[in-house]
Amino acid sequence: MTSYPPTRADAVVDTIHGVPVRDPYRWLEDEQSAEVQTWMRAQDELTRAELARLPGLEHLRARLRELFYYDAISAPAHRQGRFFYTRKHADREKAIVYWKQGEDGAEQVLFDPNTWSVDGTKGLGGWWPSRDGRFVAYAVKENNSDETVTMVRDVAAGTDLPDVVAGTKYSGASWMPDSSGFYYTQVPPVGGDVTIAERPGFAAVKFHALGDDPSGDTVVYPPTRNPKTFLGVSISRDGHWLVVTIQHGWNYSDVFIRDARTPDSPWQTLVEGVHANFGVDVWQDRLYVRTDDGAPRYRVFRVDPGALDRADWAEIVPESDATLTGVTIVGHHLACTYLRNAATEIDLRTLDGLFVRRVGLPPLGTSAGIYGNPDEDTGYFAYTSFTEPQVIYRTSIATGAVTEWARISLPVDTSTVRAEQVWYPSKDGTRISMFLLYKAGTERDGTNPTILYGYGGFNVNMTPSFAGSRAVWLERGGVYAIPNLRGGGEYGEQWHRDGMLLKKQHVFDDFMAAADYLVVEGWTSREHLAISGGSNGGLLVGAALTQRPDICKAVVCAVPLLDMLRYHLSGSGKTWIPEYGSADDPEQFAALHAYSPCRVAVDAGPCAYPAVLFDSADHDDRVDPLHARKLAAALQVNQSASAPILLRIERNAGHGGADMVKQMVEKVADQLAFLAHELRSHGEQADAPVASTSAGEPLAPSS
Repeated sequence: MTSYPPTRADAVVDTIHGVPVRDPYRWLEDEQSAEVQTWMRAQDELTRAELARLPGLEHLRARLRELFYYDAISAPAHRQGRFFYTRKHADREKAIVYWKQGEDGAEQVLFDPNTWSVDGTKGLGGWWPSRDGRFVAYAVKENNSDETVTMVRDVAAGTDLPDVVAGTKYSGASWMPDSSGFYYTQVPPVGGDVTIAERPGFAAVKFHALGDDPSGDTVVYPPTRNPKTFLGVSISRDGHWLVVTIQHGWNYSDVFIRDARTPDSPWQTLVEGVHANFGVDVWQDRLYVRTDDGAPRYRVFRVDPGALDRADWAEIVPESDATLTGVTIVGHHLACTYLRNAATEIDLRTLDGLFVRRVGLPPLGTSAGIYGNPDEDTGYFAYTSFTEPQVIYRTSIATGAVTEWARISLPVDTSTVRAEQVWYPSKDGTRISMFLLYKAGTERDGTNPTILYGYGGFNVNMTPSFAGSRAVWLERGGVYAIPNLRGGGEYGEQWHRDGMLLKKQHVFDDFMAAADYLVVEGWTSREHLAISGGSNGGLLVGAALTQRPDICKAVVCAVPLLDMLRYHLSGSGKTWIPEYGSADDPEQFAALHAYSPCRVAVDAGPCAYPAVLFDSADHDDRVDPLHARKLAAALQVNQSASAPILLRIERNAGHGGADMVKQMVEKVADQLAFLAHELRSHGEQADAPVASTSAGEPLAPSS
């Protein structure tokens, strides 16, 4: 049995709504404490030493390097004769942004984040070209955290303006048509009344005029003072209509508009207080509104800004039996992207909503939709599937002609991979769809090493795509399963709502039922099954392993939420209250108390848990790493089996990990080696290689 660093347990008990709640590892919440720092170093050193001894680790690293370092180009953004795009280079750690004058112009570097810091800790967030292509606003972040500073580059000169806007966490830049400035959202620094937990509520919409001191930027829309909300802003392409959206979690939104051409014009309400989502695009003085109000699978209205009463809205795209996940305006048409059974369809419609054509996509694939300019015929769309690396296509909106623009080329052969969709019943009888990936000839004899991966929350869709980590697993004969759990958005907003707040247990039930299905159908056995998830998916696997410790043999739990009674007190936690609820509410407390993995593990006492690898990040400013620390401590203290409980702490990394390829290679290799070792068949040689560096199975870039 693994010898862990000592962890003290304090007699901390909170009484919440009359219920005593033990919290012996509360002290691990204080990351600045010298004691916690010492504990973290000891845990990480132990974990890395254990992982370094795993068989096949070097083979995995070599193979992943072959797959994660590759050449790729994005679709271009066109701005009045200038084209902007990114290139990923097989010999670079980070993607580079380029531009050129005209389609046949010379390629020039706009940003190269590889040169920004010696140790690679400084990286690029989003970037937003101005309407005329003269300037590009771009976000710079440290250690791949969510916190950013926005800067402005003069494209032709290749130099930055003195304008530096701090506090642009979760913000973009929406440019005025004359490039005189841009709208953005800004959060103030922590201090005084502005705590980390309350900080989102202090975000304000501002306008920055180029050349002005950002400290004097005008507040266009004031803070909501509600930390459970996000503010968003956009200006129409002609500079006429300013749109502000207040997003209440992932559940509903309020939208307000203003005539930006008239100084001090009042804000007008498009929608407020309606428990539904509303997304707005503006084109030629009309608002195109995608909403799930009265239509769980979404529909589209066209609205005259001069007649905002709901009775005057004109429905132009009705709800269908597929989920409308997005609408863009390209070439004077609506490009409507749907999910049907979690796979993409794209329909082209007129601005009146009349059907024109369906874009031909292969089955069981994913596309984010067609992107381009509203007044230009050319559009671009990307496509990927479980057996197809990303391909970008160029299309004519007028004629429907499609040509290949770019393709990711990898040393792979997809012919032996099989992808299918199956359905299984959850605990309450609800039918859940699931993708299964395996090599041709795989037998259902119960011995296949299998990873069950899930998310189940925040309206996030799990759809077909290529990923190197999955493909490496298939390469060594494994099976990979991805269920479409409630809480996601694959089947509309009701599917999402059936997996949130008081119904969150549905998500865990769906996931555990997927594990049962895989065993009953002979794909694997408990001894050969692993579960994996990150962030909200980390909560998912944390709940599964604490509610049913015998459900699997091994677990990867990455950047997770796990203390659901205190999650809202740190990081961006209060923005998730609309999704999870809060222990401050008695009814919601009861639901959270029932499944919170930290609470369940502490109260359970000694228990035979599966092997667990917690993956944490030292600069995660979204989900506080305290969650991983606290559950790791509880499981280590209470583990009655010989399976290890390990805590790995990624350095110079945020919630999404590090943004250098070499660090991604190291992390994925550690995870796969850990799972392969724990799921190895009885009698298998302990030093058998996990994968051959010369393997030629279907592999892909990791997402």
